Amino acid sequence: MPIITKNKTLKIDGNTGEGGGQIIRTALSLSMLTGTPIEIINIRAGRAKPGLLRQHLMCLTASQQISDATVTGAYLGSTMFSFTPNTVKSGDYSFDIGSAGSTSLVLQTLLPALLFANADEHATSTVTITGGTHNPLAPTTDFLTQAFVPALAKLKMQVNIECQRAGFAPIGGGEIKATIMPFTRRAKSDTPTLIERGELIGIKLVANHLNLDYDICKRELASAQAALVEAGIDEALITTQNDKLSGIGEGNSCYALVTHNVDALSAHVQYHQEMFTLLGEKRSSAEKMGNRLAGLVKRYLFNTTALVDEYLTDQLLLPIALSGGGTFSARTISGHTETQAWLIQQFLPVEIEFDAIDNDKILVKITS
Repeated sequence: MPIITKNKTLKIDGNTGEGGGQIIRTALSLSMLTGTPIEIINIRAGRAKPGLLRQHLMCLTASQQISDATVTGAYLGSTMFSFTPNTVKSGDYSFDIGSAGSTSLVLQTLLPALLFANADEHATSTVTITGGTHNPLAPTTDFLTQAFVPALAKLKMQVNIECQRAGFAPIGGGEIKATIMPFTRRAKSDTPTLIERGELIGIKLVANHLNLDYDICKRELASAQAALVEAGIDEALITTQNDKLSGIGEGNSCYALVTHNVDALSAHVQYHQEMFTLLGEKRSSAEKMGNRLAGLVKRYLFNTTALVDEYLTDQLLLPIALSGGGTFSARTISGHTETQAWLIQQFLPVEIEFDAIDNDKILVKITS
């Protein structure tokens, strides 16, 4: 879709809808994409610690750097800022959050703008970010590489993300590197239609450990696998993997990667990958973690026929809007997703609709 340039400042109440950091990140992305100056007030007004935290400030300063923007209010605790972008420049960038703040969320702020930085096929960008790679309330690097990047590939967006070092709270010290190819919308390319869930191809259970006992992961995997088999899932479809991470500090995560055919009747078979992730907690046993992970998988497999689960739904709206539109089925529409849809429509000439179909899924339609 064409990116419409706007010169008038768009004023945004940061307490709208979900009212969290996502408004900051998405507004910065869209401001850079469209050239629209923005002013955000009441930043995170309803949170225990209102205003910009270190991670949000990194999103702002990193966006300033890649777009040569003029910024006011860029300091910790600020409850308002203004941002006037210039031209987004592809290149090689490095950012250090300075805490265990989410590298994934900083990257997702910059990614849309760098995808459209220019149409030169040789203008690849690289972004290296230091901070947390496995954070509560944020997509892990594993989620980005195993679920988000494959979804972008369906839209012909070429992004590669590598975890160089793992970083868990409270120390952080992790590092990710993203390589981003410029995106060009093809005039006659089909818009994606990801609605019907086909055959279950497999469930991959993975447990990661950073400077912790391997036995923790072994028990998580055994517990998750046993719970899935007990629920009636063919054991032959389940694989397990234990990964030792490198980095400082300590941490543990486990995830399930569920792969389906999008349409089992299609001559051109497409696959869809949905990921469910948990971070280890000191107050939860490995067995409890495994059971909780299996519970997330079972909810997706047995309680809905939708193809896309909650977190990927939230993250697909903007890429699909930028690629020309599309349709997919979602299990649920969160407050995050509703806020994201509202904000996208403030900047782009698109319409985002949520329509309940059947009793167990919602049709998400994005048109331009």
